Amino acid sequence: MPGAEASDNSKGATFSLENEDHTLANSLRYMLNKSLHVEFAGYSIPHPSEKVVNVRVQTTGEVTAHDAFREALGKLAELCVHMKTTFEDSVSEYESKPSTDDMDET
Repeated sequence: MPGAEASDNSKGATFSLENEDHTLANSLRYMLNKSLHVEFAGYSIPHPSEKVVNVRVQTTGEVTAHDAFREALGKLAELCVHMKTTFEDSVSEYESKPSTDDMDET
């Protein structure tokens, strides 16, 4: 995975993500913790001046930590696509409605 280093065994791994912050880390932690195969997921930022996030994943052993991490990233990407599509559809719907300025006052 580009920009990520991992130290692991099959059930647990710590991933170091470069140039990331709380935004991705907390979202990823949330997606990991939703999995029934993940016993623990958390993250830390070693120092505020470093642009590195360490994400720790511990699984039940039914899947590897790498697989759980990839699955969570995929689900997070799907969620982002859904949010973007929903937002764009709502903007299009709003823009297609006649504006109140166009209405005749009676």
